[in-house]
Order: sequence, then structure tokens, then C-alpha cells
Amino acid sequence: MIGTKYRFTGTIAMGLAVAVMLASPADARRGGSLGSRGARTTQAPPPTRTAPNETAPVQRTMTDKQAPSPGQAANSRPAAAAPGKMGGLAKGLIGGLVAGGLLGMLLGNGLGALAGSGMLMALLQIALLGALAWFALRLFRRRPALAGAGGPTATAFAANPFAGPFQGNSTAPMGAFSPAPAPSGEIAITTSDQQCFERLLTEVQEAFGREDYARLRACTTAEVMSYLAEELSSNATRGQRNEVYGTELLDAEVAEAWNEGGTDYATIAMRYQSIDIMRDRQSGAVLAGNPDLPTTTTELWTFVRDARTSWRLSAIQEA
Repeated sequence: MIGTKYRFTGTIAMGLAVAVMLASPADARRGGSLGSRGARTTQAPPPTRTAPNETAPVQRTMTDKQAPSPGQAANSRPAAAAPGKMGGLAKGLIGGLVAGGLLGMLLGNGLGALAGSGMLMALLQIALLGALAWFALRLFRRRPALAGAGGPTATAFAANPFAGPFQGNSTAPMGAFSPAPAPSGEIAITTSDQQCFERLLTEVQEAFGREDYARLRACTTAEVMSYLAEELSSNATRGQRNEVYGTELLDAEVAEAWNEGGTDYATIAMRYQSIDIMRDRQSGAVLAGNPDLPTTTTELWTFVRDARTSWRLSAIQEA
């Protein structure tokens, strides 16, 4: 009787812990606004022909929501979390990594062979997931400081600031992108950059539909990955699977592109179509969407890169 009581109490406690981790706004990837745009996270991106309506600033973010002081917005980076303190990024990573395992365990769908083995196995799962999250955070915090605004990336753009397809000289298959000159003080976006953005759009969409965590990690920042992992785990615990395929970029336009202390950001208005359906994981029955009819979506995707990494997805905003 005592053992049963403790097991029941432990299950309730774990359920409450998961509820706390998931208590952030319930923005799904579809129709949500999540991620970070550096010092411009709290600012609305400018309208474009592709996305002419005013877009609200990112709502779900781990970036400090303190507005940058005048003169810092164009060349600043969010302050890192103080050593020894669990910041927003840590909470998001742990929420994304742990939520799927714990929620599945509480519903009888744990992490494989350990599921249903009692309280001891549950504690072992929590310890394992916690160790993995700790290791990921250690790797993130050990990244060296980036070079200043005069670093290699900034210099490369400055060498030819108006080069690229925005002057009508592109020969790459990127007709979906609309020409637009680079505003004064911002970086230019080249044909190669445009090709990378279109590739990332397709890869992120389809990796999400395949539940390919490894590919998602390669294409997104740790923050965006934590949100996507949380959504995938939520789908799994409901016995559903969100399939996304056949992504095709219809129109795209650079809203803004800038450099902050050696880190480049580019916010791109994208209109694309894809097959987007929700299936029952067991029967395969379609619960929502039409597998024969593509849906059209307009969103603003922000990409980030630095001297050590290529472009990755860092924010999604509904247009």
C-alpha cells in the first residue's frame, strides 16, 4: 500500500513538473511566432510586397525583452545568461528534450524498453535526459566569443555591398525572390544566400514532417529546435503525426538583413505551398488537412550565421 501511494505521488509530481515546463504560451509552429532576431527581436520587421501587412514582434522568445538603447540596436547582441543561473534558453532546451519523454512515460509511451518498469526506471529516465540537457548546455556555453563587427563576415559583405541578385544579375533558379536593394548600413544578400534560404525552408519543413531530429538540429538554432521538439513530442503524446511535404517556394523578399557584432541576421518574407496534414499514428487516417491539396502560407523566417556556422533558422513569424 505504501509503495503504491509513493508511486502515485511520484507520478503526480512529475506531471506537475512537466506542466510547469510547458506553461509558456501555447504557440504551435503553424500560426505561431517564435525564436529570436537578435537585438531586433522586440521590433516588428518592415512590411514587404510579399508580406504587406504589419507583422507583430516575436512573441515566444528566450531573448531578453529589454529594448536596446539608441545606437546599440544595429550593433549589439543579447546579454548571455549569468554563469550558474538557468536562463530562458536552458529552460527551453530542457522543456523540449524532456517533455516528450516524460509525457510519453506518464501516458504509457515512455522511451522504449524502459517504459512501464516502475518508479525506479522513471527516475533513471529523468536522470539520463537531465544529463543530456546538461551536456548540451555545456557545449553551448563554451562557444568562444565572436569577432567584432569588422570581422571576416562583415568584411566580405562590405567588399561588394550591392552584389547579388537584387540588381537583376542572378542566374540561379531563384525567381521566387523579388529584387530589392540593400538599405544603407545593412548587409547585402547574395544569390548563394538566397539558395540557402530556399533550401532551409524545404529541409526544415520536411524534416519536421519526418520527425527527423538530427536534421532539424543541423538546420535551426538551439532555441528553435527546442520549440519544434516540444511540438513533435506533444503530437506524439496525442497519438498524432504532422506530415509536411512537397514544399515549394512561391515568392520571397528580404525584409531586412543586418550584422550584430560579427553575427549576421536576415529576415525573409516567404510565401510557399506544401502538403500539410495530421495523421493518426496508429491507423494512418487523416485527421486534418488534405493530402491532395497544397496549402499556401506566408511567414517571415529569420536566419542567422556567424564565423563558425552557416545560415540556420532562428525565428518564424506569422505574416
